[in-house]
Amino acid sequence: MVHATRRQLITLLGGAAAAWPLAARAQQATMPVVGFLSAVSPDGFTERLRAFRQGLKENGYVEGDNVTVAYRWAENQIDRLPALAADLVRRQVAVIVTAGGNVPPVAAKAATSTIPIVFAVSVDPVGLGLVASLARPGGNATGINFFVAELVEKRLGLLHELVPGARHVAVLVNPANAATTEAFLRDVKTAAQAMALQIQTFNASTSGEIQAAFERLAHERPDALFVANEPLFLVRRVQLATLAARHGLPASFAARDWVDAGGLMSYGTNVNDALHQVGVYTGRILKGEKPADLPVVQPTKFELVINLPTAKALGLDVPPTLLARADEVIE
Repeated sequence: MVHATRRQLITLLGGAAAAWPLAARAQQATMPVVGFLSAVSPDGFTERLRAFRQGLKENGYVEGDNVTVAYRWAENQIDRLPALAADLVRRQVAVIVTAGGNVPPVAAKAATSTIPIVFAVSVDPVGLGLVASLARPGGNATGINFFVAELVEKRLGLLHELVPGARHVAVLVNPANAATTEAFLRDVKTAAQAMALQIQTFNASTSGEIQAAFERLAHERPDALFVANEPLFLVRRVQLATLAARHGLPASFAARDWVDAGGLMSYGTNVNDALHQVGVYTGRILKGEKPADLPVVQPTKFELVINLPTAKALGLDVPPTLLARADEVIE
């Protein structure tokens, strides 16, 4: 009798143990999966992801609790993006989120015309073929358009204001990101011509090439450095800020991330805010809204951030008029 009871107990416990994994698997199976496609690596993308997850959370979705995120990082190898996008489509994810450049959403759009896509791009999404219009996207994609090209002239002007004696400005770009780089250089050259500045282009597509570019910069001795808003350069922002300081180069960047890492100054959109909005839109789509009905969001606020210790180390006196206009001065 005792043995029978023990056997029954073991059978009962075994059945319960088997049921728990089944229940967990069933919950995971019904949990929506968001594909996250990025041109860069996860290194240095922590703040962006935190902002994205906060936007999701505001719509009731917490990663690991009631939504799964499948990350696909191209590790700065842009030619990998089509295959990574195709992989997410095969997984039949509920939404594809793209970040870290303007190429990921194009790759996602080429891979699917049905799965919703939420993007963050720095150029006109209509021109990229992602949406029919900003107000009425009309297809399977929507997202955030944070300006970069439109701010080039303003950013170059602010750098010239901080370094009024500058005549020869080096411009650092990533030639691997061809379409974005060509448009950026066009805007820089137009703005520089209006300010009577001489522009010299330096290329870098890897960390080693960034190092090599600065060795060339040391030889050429420009008066200032203008860095493209490039996903690779964001990931390597500490390297860039350190090298600029070591070579005594006043440098301008497109977002505050570089200034927080020790860079001199930045002017542009708060990209963390853009990724937060991407999270918000992703949550709304998971709840049933359609990307075709969600207008592309454009920022209304641009921030000027100046790093005073870096300015002092470079021997620069920041004009009081510039300090008064700064949204934040890092002391």
